[in-house]
Amino acid sequence: MQYRKLGNTTTDVSVICLGTMTWGQQNTEADAFAQMNYALAQGVNFFDTAELYPIPPRAATCGRTEEIIGSWLNKSGSREKIVLASKVAGPGVGWIDHIRKGTTRFDRKHLEAALHGSLKRLRTDRIDLYQLHWPERDTNFFGKLGYTPGEREDFTPIAETLQALGDFVRAGKIRYIGLSNEAPWGVMRFLQIAEQLSLPRVVSVQNPYSLLNRSYEVGLSEVSWREHCGLLAYSPLGFGVLSGKYLKSARPAGARLTLYPDYTRYSNPPAEKATADYVALACKHHLEPAQMALAFIIRQQFLTSAIVGATSLAQLQTNIDSINVELDQDVLAGIQQIHLLHPNPSP
Repeated sequence: MQYRKLGNTTTDVSVICLGTMTWGQQNTEADAFAQMNYALAQGVNFFDTAELYPIPPRAATCGRTEEIIGSWLNKSGSREKIVLASKVAGPGVGWIDHIRKGTTRFDRKHLEAALHGSLKRLRTDRIDLYQLHWPERDTNFFGKLGYTPGEREDFTPIAETLQALGDFVRAGKIRYIGLSNEAPWGVMRFLQIAEQLSLPRVVSVQNPYSLLNRSYEVGLSEVSWREHCGLLAYSPLGFGVLSGKYLKSARPAGARLTLYPDYTRYSNPPAEKATADYVALACKHHLEPAQMALAFIIRQQFLTSAIVGATSLAQLQTNIDSINVELDQDVLAGIQQIHLLHPNPSP
């Protein structure tokens, strides 16, 4: 396994992070236990979850993923072997009414309620990396490539959010803070205010990044590198699309897009064309398509870790083994050529 520093801290995290959003809905507790045991045995010491999980979000399953992880931590005694990350949900319209009555904000009251809930479900006294799942303000995330000013401008002042998180750090309930689905303005403001007020600084940014969405390279990659707040890349395989298993309208039994066809972020027509080209390139060079896609992500200098999700141990093994894949100049040139033809079809 390869390891990189988490931001400007002394903490080493594996370049592969175990994603968990299918546990408790698409995967059983037994599946999750098997994945955690296997990942840990392969040197993966970084697990990521959220109070919202599993996905798709439903009131009946909300928090179940954290409960499963908490049960495994309790039974395995492995808490000190992993760096545990979770996320507090931002505001939502309709689809998360079951979380704090749909009015969740990043003020002290809501952050404290969310954190204590996660700690209880995870059966731990601390979360190593606590992240804001998406911004409270209107900005471009969840499929929006460009920014359009919105109406929701009453977001909690960043200083207030950082002060609450700083108190949690001092109390030992969290170690580090991170952002997710953020834009360059947001990351820089959090860093600036933390410096001005001597508050904890952001150590990571969990955003989408894959061959189908390289928008992070424009602006945020330099922020990550210069400010030591590296990318935690989520959906590096675009919901499994980049494995090629959905090409030609295939819908394998039990696969995510088969079960949840409304998730079209990575399966629109331009993304399908790009995926076909990436899969063809991998096959031409005798590479497994998913491993080529992950190897490209891992080689980026602004990356801290790639968050991989799997619904089977076979998929997890393939994903983890991508750390051993080297991409030669012909492959990299081919990837760039495809990117120029199909730039960011899945923002």
